[in-house]
Amino acid sequence: VQLQASGGGLVQAGESLRLSCTASGSVASINDMGWYRQAPGKQRELVAEIRSDGHTNYADSVKGRFTISRDNAKNTLFLQMNSLKPEDTAVYYCARNYGAGTWGDWGQGTLVTVSS
Repeated sequence: VQLQASGGGLVQAGESLRLSCTASGSVASINDMGWYRQAPGKQRELVAEIRSDGHTNYADSVKGRFTISRDNAKNTLFLQMNSLKPEDTAVYYCARNYGAGTWGDWGQGTLVTVSS
């Protein structure tokens, strides 16, 4: 499965963005998918993940502001980002969890820039 993230852009602090991740194939059989981000000079970090049963997990830094969701019928993963902060500035990637902490199928990321 190839994943393609989109929806990034330049926004001001406090504004919102919705990222989409479109898969080239069915995601219905994929148990665990998620969003990562990588800021300049920093390691890639897991932002949010969602299982096929709907269970979600978020990084502490985005809890209460970001919401991950998936639409298996449309083979799409979403990340609704509200109350954005300058520290959210990063390239955002979607990926699938192959288990045992192994993530893959990284697609081209989408840049989110939040100005203060």
